[in-house]
Amino acid sequence: MINDPIADLLTRIRNGYLARLAVVSIPYSALKEKIVSILQKNAYIVSYTVSADKREIVVTLNDVRKTKYLPSFRRISRPGQRIYIKSADVRKSRNGHGIFILSTPKGIITGYEAHALGTGGELLCEVY
Repeated sequence: MINDPIADLLTRIRNGYLARLAVVSIPYSALKEKIVSILQKNAYIVSYTVSADKREIVVTLNDVRKTKYLPSFRRISRPGQRIYIKSADVRKSRNGHGIFILSTPKGIITGYEAHALGTGGELLCEVY
């Protein structure tokens, strides 16, 4: 049983990069799929596929030897301490070099999209 599935997702991807793996397998959930799609859209991963029976997400990682840095993943809101922010409090991550991922009434979106839409929500994680 996993108490924090988002932290598990971020840890599996982080460990995959540190072990220089090409692909990482993650148990499926709709929330995880949306977070992984945001990571793909922002080029933190190459691609992902969902198995036919929706039991796992297979994430293809960037080649560490070709990139200059390893991406860092930080969980902000946890099951024991939820962090909520207003739309006015959404700021740039790492001076514009990273992204925040938020859970808002309009879905799982990045901090830039939340600021443009004028909506706040739960601050899930930061990727830089």
